Amino acid sequence: MTLNSEDAVKKVLGIDSFREMSKEKMLAFAASMPDMAKEVRMKLIEQIPGFQKFALDAINVAEQTFKETLSYEDKRGERLNDSMADVRESIKTQLADPNISEEHARFLNDKLIETGTIEADSQKESRAHDMKQADETRKSVVALAGIGLVAAIMLAGGKVMLGRGPLA
Repeated sequence: MTLNSEDAVKKVLGIDSFREMSKEKMLAFAASMPDMAKEVRMKLIEQIPGFQKFALDAINVAEQTFKETLSYEDKRGERLNDSMADVRESIKTQLADPNISEEHARFLNDKLIETGTIEADSQKESRAHDMKQADETRKSVVALAGIGLVAAIMLAGGKVMLGRGPLA
């Protein structure tokens, strides 16, 4: 169903005016944007008070969530690396003992290798998680772009993602 007029959009949203839309109506409006004719969508985006800010805030929340997830994963990885370094240092100290048995030395060497394996596996899992999170964030922004929202905001003078540079 294509919504070809402002009145058709009002009817779908169950409102009389675009001037005083609740957050829920803004979400309903955003969800119905793919069904709107491009001209109607662009005109309404410009005329609905606060919608551009609402949309920018949604993009900012997705971006911030992604950054916080990366930060948390970085800290988790650092803690694991520090723990494994402590374990390796302890093993090295024990291996330096001239009275260590050959059997115990082999056991400790195996444990030393195991710490590297644990770190490598953790890094792989972390990268996979980061990629999944980045993909979900990208999908959120692409979904907004797919409904013409990002283009409309940029046309209205907003700077969205493109002008911000790389995520750090």
